[in-house]
Amino acid sequence: MTINFNDKINLIMNIADLLRGVYNPEQYKEVILPLVILKRFDSVLEEYKEAMLEEYEDMKDIPDVKEQLAEVFQLKFSNVSKYDFNRLEQEPEHIDANLLNYIQGYSDNVRDIIKSFEFEKAIAKLHKNNLLYELIKEMNKIDFHPNIVSNREMGYIFEELIRKFLENALAGDHYTPRDIVRLMTDLVLLGDEEKLKEPGRLISVYDPTCGTNGINSVVEERIREVNPVANVTPFGQEINEQSYAIGKADLLIKGGEAENIKLGNTLTEDRFPDKKFSYIMANPPYGISWKKEQKTVEDEHKTKGDKGRFGAGTPRVSDGSLLFVQHMISKMEKEEGSKVAVVLNGSPLFSGDAGSGESNIRKWIIENDLLESIVALPDSTFFNTSISTYIWILNNKKEEKRKGKVQLINAVDVYEKLPKSLGQKRKEITEAQIKQLTKIYQAFEESDICKIFNNEDFLFKKLEVRRKSDKKWKDTEQIQYKEDIQAYMEREVLPHIEDAYVVEDKIVVGAEINFTRYFYQYTPLRPSDVIKEEILEIEKEVQQILKDLLY
Repeated sequence: MTINFNDKINLIMNIADLLRGVYNPEQYKEVILPLVILKRFDSVLEEYKEAMLEEYEDMKDIPDVKEQLAEVFQLKFSNVSKYDFNRLEQEPEHIDANLLNYIQGYSDNVRDIIKSFEFEKAIAKLHKNNLLYELIKEMNKIDFHPNIVSNREMGYIFEELIRKFLENALAGDHYTPRDIVRLMTDLVLLGDEEKLKEPGRLISVYDPTCGTNGINSVVEERIREVNPVANVTPFGQEINEQSYAIGKADLLIKGGEAENIKLGNTLTEDRFPDKKFSYIMANPPYGISWKKEQKTVEDEHKTKGDKGRFGAGTPRVSDGSLLFVQHMISKMEKEEGSKVAVVLNGSPLFSGDAGSGESNIRKWIIENDLLESIVALPDSTFFNTSISTYIWILNNKKEEKRKGKVQLINAVDVYEKLPKSLGQKRKEITEAQIKQLTKIYQAFEESDICKIFNNEDFLFKKLEVRRKSDKKWKDTEQIQYKEDIQAYMEREVLPHIEDAYVVEDKIVVGAEINFTRYFYQYTPLRPSDVIKEEILEIEKEVQQILKDLLY
């Protein structure tokens, strides 16, 4: 008899409760996720176990024998230990040594995942606290056999467990809320429906800061809603070892290519150096210093220039957000075209004066007509921060009506309040609201929350102004890019300073996107007599409260 997803998830969470007192709740994932992974893989290998051990006896002297065995049985992994979950349960006396033997029996791709959880340390701790055998016995009661739970269904179960374990402020760095990912995904896929349905089309999805592979999972899910038989291949890179392990396991559990998830620092070590992708999506860290990566990044900028990833420039060392954006742009397919969706905080919109690294990067993006849209999100939509965030959509094959233009959507008031906060996440964007925003995006028409600009509207000129009569005097003026400099000087400067002039070789073109200014609505001040009446009324109330207290 099959059990529905929630029943299986509840059973697993009940097993997690056994850890209470020995582990803190935020540490449960370090034990439960590797156990779920091992139990699933154990169930997959169940019908091959005896034949695999027999084949191993004939092949054990061959290099990479475990990987060869996986190929023989047309599986993603293999195990040559005599143990499985049933035998582990039958031999409780040496459960710790037996479990380690079982793990060592797996092929490298599985052992790499388990190692990244530092699960061997957990085994020792669990055994010391008389919990290890109990956990194995309880986990063995759950049937994860592929005949009962398909790869896709197992993926849903695993992702729900990840969500339950990671949806809190401490783990929020590695998990992007699904409502935000769904909005990002729907905006990026909009207009590509026919392309996604083309038979045989190869669709690649890449997240350079993939965490637990959550964004890739949602993108793949959304693509399959359009085309259930789409050929979608996710790729990702992650710097945090445990998040990498979870993401790699998520892919392997679904029958995907686990080797497509790489461990490493994206800024200093691009693990996909020659690869381009159809859709590139990420939620990179906000306002994080890249001082440790500075030498490698600047060396690439200087030596490779436009042929490298950071040709447009480098931002201030205190915030590497725009380095990730440039890296993502470098992964766009030039012929076929690609789309990028990236979540950033407000700083990359406007930080840095004309001529600074940030301004030059923005200018390069705008002048190359890559920026298609920016969507301002409500605050308090992420687990680990309440700051304002923005989705940038980039496209190197814009449709005709969007060429040379940028669409700004102000969705700060598009949300529902959560009945209970999850860390700092107090608001969510519902499916209905996602559809509302995608319609606004698709319509490409101005409204109270949608504005459309020409690219050059975000460019400006910074002028150095001097006086002929005073060589020490110096001032700066910032004017719109399209404005004629002489006309501006005659209107704004010369009536006040007759001998002022612009230093021609010091004119610098900058770029900024002052999002809030474009949607600012003036609220008139209330009449002073109304305010006065309110103050007098409050004074009366205060006097009455004092009388009640004293008399």
